[in-house]
Amino acid sequence: METFSRSSRPSLSLGNLESAAPRGSVLVTGGTGFLGSRLVSRLLAAGRTVRVLGRTPSPELAQRGARFIQASLDDAAAVAAACAGVDTVFHVAAKVGVWGHYDDFFRTNVLGTRAVLAGCQTHGVRQLIYTSTPSVVYNGRDLADADESLPLTIDCPSAYPLTKAIAEREVLAANSSRLRTVALRPHLIWGVGDPHLVPRVLARARTGRLRIIGTGTNRVDMVHVENAVDAHLLAERALESTPGPNSKSEFPASGRAYFITNEEPVVLWDWINALLRAVGEPPVTKRVSLGPALAVGAGCELVWRVFRLRGEPPMTRFVAAELAKDHWFNPAAARRDLGYVPRISMAAGTAELIAALAKSR
Repeated sequence: METFSRSSRPSLSLGNLESAAPRGSVLVTGGTGFLGSRLVSRLLAAGRTVRVLGRTPSPELAQRGARFIQASLDDAAAVAAACAGVDTVFHVAAKVGVWGHYDDFFRTNVLGTRAVLAGCQTHGVRQLIYTSTPSVVYNGRDLADADESLPLTIDCPSAYPLTKAIAEREVLAANSSRLRTVALRPHLIWGVGDPHLVPRVLARARTGRLRIIGTGTNRVDMVHVENAVDAHLLAERALESTPGPNSKSEFPASGRAYFITNEEPVVLWDWINALLRAVGEPPVTKRVSLGPALAVGAGCELVWRVFRLRGEPPMTRFVAAELAKDHWFNPAAARRDLGYVPRISMAAGTAELIAALAKSR
């Protein structure tokens, strides 16, 4: 596992991060999801006026003072209306997945983002923080110490990265003196309450369907959900704060994208097996080389398309590549422009997760 020295970074605490945050009203799309709900909770705790746009109401957030607007991103008029009177929009909502019809992803991820942009521009929103994904730079190759100079993907066997790349491009192109925009790319968000990453790993392991793809030595970056929330709050502050005297531009984060990680790349399969052992499950030992895994993925995709099968194929080409290749990123830009420093380490977050999983058994 590779780590980056933190000795030269400015100190950052939860208290000084949120006390220095802008005080204007906020709209959070997808505010009932894993990341979005944590972000809403932190905004409410800081005394912010918060609106949440989503499909499923959250009584808990409403009781805490959030105003809930029940709408989907398909409803452009409702999305635009939700932007009226707010200073900052955190656009977290998206259709996520490794499989599905392109049109479904396009409708939510691209058309929905266009609706958010139109609402921001119509109603004079000052800042838009867009939650993107590192998958927007997918190129089928190892990504080791990759930075934001990588081009956005235009060729990917999954609709999710393709549509998120289109949306990110349009968000950053919309950056102006009236609406400052930034795109954050948190990688593999995890933590207690994660409904996606860890539950999928555990479910596949318990049914014997999990295999090590490739050599099993690939390294990946992950990000604890609270660190991801920190990055979103810091991005808002960066778009609103006066920069330091050595800054080359008035708002250096404006119009830019940033990889957001724990800055502690882990050997993916070592981390998965350590987690499995800790919760009393046998480690994954069976292996499939990448070539056959890609072939199986292509075959599964064909069968699912031809027979219009429901659900997700057991393997896809995108998943095979993601499980076998390096995906870790250079943290310099987020440190420099946002002041981002991960507060919760991989070790601390993993221990907390294991304790929560043990309690729920």
